[in-house]
Amino acid sequence: MKIKQTKYMKLSGLEPLVLNENSNFINVGERTNVAGSRKFLRLIKDEQFDEALDIARHQVDGGAQIIDINMDDGLIDGKESMVRFLNLIAAEPDISRVPIMIDSSKWEIIEAGLQVVQGKCVVNSISLKEGEEKFIWEAKQIKRYGAAVIVMAFDEVGQADNYERRIEIAERSYRILVDKVGFPSEDIIFDLNIFPVATGMEEHRRNAIDFIEATRWVRENLENVSVSGGVSNVSFSFRGNDGVREAMHSVFLYHAIQAGMNMGIVNPTMLEVYDDIPKDLLEHVEDVILDRRDDATERLLEFAETVKGSKAEKTVDLSWRENPVQDRITHALVKGIDAFIIEDVEAARLEAQKPIDVIEGHLMIGMNVVGDLFGAGKMFLPQVVKSARVMKKAVAYLNPFIEAEKTEDSEPVGKVLMATVKGDVHDIGKNIVSVVLACNNYEIVDLGVMVPPEKIIETAIKERVDAIGLSGLITPSLDEMVYLAKEMQRENFNIPLLIGGATTSKAHTAVKIDTQYENAVVHVNDASRAVTVVGDLLNKKTNKDYVAAMKKDYEEFRTKFLKRGKEKSYISIEEARKRKYKIDWEQSEIVKPKELGVQMLKQLSLKELVPYIDWSPFFRSWDLHGKFPDILTDEVVGEQATIMYKEAQEMIEDIIAKQLLKPKAVFGLFEANSINDDDISVQKKGKEIAVFRTLRQQLSKREGIPNHALADFIAPKDSGKTDYMGAFCVGIFGAQELADSYRGKGDDYNAIMAQAIADRFAEAFAEYLHKQIRTKHWGYTADEDLTNDDLIKESYKGIRPAPGYPACPDHLEKETIWKLLDVEKIIGVKLTESLAMWPAAAVSGYYFANPEAKYFGLGKITDDQVTDYANRKGIAKDKARKWLHPNIADE
Repeated sequence: MKIKQTKYMKLSGLEPLVLNENSNFINVGERTNVAGSRKFLRLIKDEQFDEALDIARHQVDGGAQIIDINMDDGLIDGKESMVRFLNLIAAEPDISRVPIMIDSSKWEIIEAGLQVVQGKCVVNSISLKEGEEKFIWEAKQIKRYGAAVIVMAFDEVGQADNYERRIEIAERSYRILVDKVGFPSEDIIFDLNIFPVATGMEEHRRNAIDFIEATRWVRENLENVSVSGGVSNVSFSFRGNDGVREAMHSVFLYHAIQAGMNMGIVNPTMLEVYDDIPKDLLEHVEDVILDRRDDATERLLEFAETVKGSKAEKTVDLSWRENPVQDRITHALVKGIDAFIIEDVEAARLEAQKPIDVIEGHLMIGMNVVGDLFGAGKMFLPQVVKSARVMKKAVAYLNPFIEAEKTEDSEPVGKVLMATVKGDVHDIGKNIVSVVLACNNYEIVDLGVMVPPEKIIETAIKERVDAIGLSGLITPSLDEMVYLAKEMQRENFNIPLLIGGATTSKAHTAVKIDTQYENAVVHVNDASRAVTVVGDLLNKKTNKDYVAAMKKDYEEFRTKFLKRGKEKSYISIEEARKRKYKIDWEQSEIVKPKELGVQMLKQLSLKELVPYIDWSPFFRSWDLHGKFPDILTDEVVGEQATIMYKEAQEMIEDIIAKQLLKPKAVFGLFEANSINDDDISVQKKGKEIAVFRTLRQQLSKREGIPNHALADFIAPKDSGKTDYMGAFCVGIFGAQELADSYRGKGDDYNAIMAQAIADRFAEAFAEYLHKQIRTKHWGYTADEDLTNDDLIKESYKGIRPAPGYPACPDHLEKETIWKLLDVEKIIGVKLTESLAMWPAAAVSGYYFANPEAKYFGLGKITDDQVTDYANRKGIAKDKARKWLHPNIADE
């Protein structure tokens, strides 16, 4: 192979890194990526930046020649965190000696990093996904900052998934960068997309060899460039069998490096030395990687069963059964094994003076070990919930003996009331926190979901609880929490208030809730912090100092947060409308749906939805952070994630076989036109039947950058063209009943698992239905051929935004969807008074088909738009403010 190389990429931290013909493969460390490391994400969220620096230092010490830094997470300020972390790295010579890779999907975070990074860095990444104009603009900015860039093999059509598409996109990107932008060719790195092989699907057979051959072509034909990629993707089909995966990584790298791949993300613990791979395994793996036989996949699958070193092949070790009874009980609790717990608890009961001694002694000793391991990051939430299942089974067995002796139960260390606030139905996170606290000997008073404030107050007084924990997922829940804090103040409460849930944040807690209640208010952003926080709050010796420190921290945060908000400038709604996103409606393609009107989707099997499941949020709900499938091989949580994934698959099989969950969907496709700039008129045969009110961005932007509203993607009435839009709702029924059946057996683990799986099915259903709309019912992309990864990355044409999400945060528009589609009557999904959907595993939203339609975040709006919105909707301004306040700039 003759690589075209006349110039070489030069990167630097404090020390230079030159990629020339003598350079070895450059390994990129990715543990400083919030999507790739649960620990790093937790440290950044908790603002423990000193400890986060240790992760970066560990990577450099371990041989990483570049460190990838990513701060893309909804619960942190990515821009601020990126800048702060890079500034801290600059002061650490042992870390900053290597170059930095600034990794983000958000341009503002990339640019903020470029403004402060030390040395010459790499930007990860840009692509032609959103067209040449944006690609050129971003490339020019990166060139101006003097950075190198990773270019993804992605264009307006989608992700490159074969040899021809890889070289087509690479060549086109190269010519644009070199010829139009004047970008230094040696500073271009192509990521040519590494996909799994041996999936059993014919179209995946050449995934590896196509990457390798495309790498060879790129290095031979595009002068001076580099090629990178994430290696673990190639072995995804063999997750759980580390022996095979390690061999696959080594074989893939061996051939890819020979073809010219000179950098990438590789987990060194998941590599076998190429020459040390057993010859029979090597032959089978190379047959697959190089696509040398038609039956290569089948042969490797069969051979994999014989490969030693696979975690899946570990035999059951029962040697612990020979240990003393305390050790056996502790082992069972730590490992979540309930098969022998009754036998061991009975043995302990016969030795004890009283049955209660087994709970206070043997079981609590074991649970203390669980708590210590969890606190040290050596156990994870799913394991703790399994421990609770074993504990409950043991206590249930002992209770009749305790009752017979009429002995008082063990004194809990504290009593905590838990509730999902009025109007909200989401309780997975609350249930996990309840289990974790119960494991640590706290008595839990769980009031469930949709709990009115008066019931929370009344129960807290009646039960004499030591703390109250509130959970909420939707925006209106924030108001309920503020109201409850006011009521607790009015009732002269002096107990701590804990705040949690996906829509909550430290910012909202500090700015809105903490100011209403004189006593402790604490935002708990994940279950792993709950035990420590509650312990500190209820510790009579130190709680005053802890609460004082917390109040001071929130006051400082509040001051900083409010000051930061004032630094941004906004334009009037009138000016924003002048800067709207303009589509050339004379040239724009408008496709009439094949079927207009409201329809119900009937007779759908859950089996059809399984391929559409996005698993990453499933793991996040269990506080296991990382992107699927990479999380299965994560060095910190990979083993636990793999176990959970297997158990989830088993539960899904049972759910499908017994039809325990039922999917239902309703959707409608309608004539539509935008009116009055920001409204969308929905029509039937030319007669208006509904109006959707959209909101417009008001942040002041640089010249030429539009202020979006969803109405921009629908042809205006005065264009003379009839356009179209859709609306939908999908629901998964039976999850609550299934979870309750598990909970009735004392099995919180499977109860939470059932709810988490139902949520995944609901999102998968929304994805499946959207594809059916695009390809069949509307039919504007009838020839679409996208993978599930493409769908997760929203690579499709058109969008499906949902009320309550960034582009349209107002939940009030759900009411219009429900009337338009008659949702409750047709499929039974209801809206609570706070406009949460019931059942909780439900998704609703809109369909836009225009090729130029894209997702965006509304951001903050000003009071003039709130007034305008209230007038357009015909509601009082105070009501509009109630629903929009998280997005109002002066709030």
